[in-house]
Amino acid sequence: MTANRLSVDPQTAARRLLGATLHCRDVAAVVVEVEAYGGVPDGPWPDAASHSYRGPSPRNIVMIGPAGRLYTYRSHGIHVCANVVCGPDGIAAAVLLRAGVITDGIETARLRRGPAVPDAALARGPGNLCSALGITMADNGIDLLDAGSAVRLELGGARRSVRGPRVGVSKAADRPWRFWLDNHPEVSAYRRSPRAPETGLSD
Repeated sequence: MTANRLSVDPQTAARRLLGATLHCRDVAAVVVEVEAYGGVPDGPWPDAASHSYRGPSPRNIVMIGPAGRLYTYRSHGIHVCANVVCGPDGIAAAVLLRAGVITDGIETARLRRGPAVPDAALARGPGNLCSALGITMADNGIDLLDAGSAVRLELGGARRSVRGPRVGVSKAADRPWRFWLDNHPEVSAYRRSPRAPETGLSD
């Protein structure tokens, strides 16, 4: 039943992930910011900013499903980022987890992120979220809905969200596929990619 809640279009899945709790290696965080990503040009949600836009590859194959799997990648070759696969099995789509509020294991998160990092910044930004929770590239493909998994996701109830453009993408930069819970200092500041066209000129 839980998997079925993510077997939907990326925007719906993104909203359903807000307020979910992510557990990993003695740390838990409530998800407060996400970004939805679609897939190939001839699919139901064509998305030039998505890793799967050019079709399946060894790098993005996890995005094709089933829903509820963890898709990890390195941003700029350095920071691990975590995505929750969504959509019907066989159709690529995922939701990037951008920020969370640490609710358990905060001392462990501080050890991973550094003692000078403020609490609100421990899991702000996709790379920092993975660092705080100890998510690595080796976790790629994990079933997040399996109670025995090293990385585990518990979906919550419906939450009212705010939406706006995704952060830092150069293609489909105006698409309002970033969703967040209001009044949380953990949510990222919006930054438009310098490589993106002027506002209003990018799908």
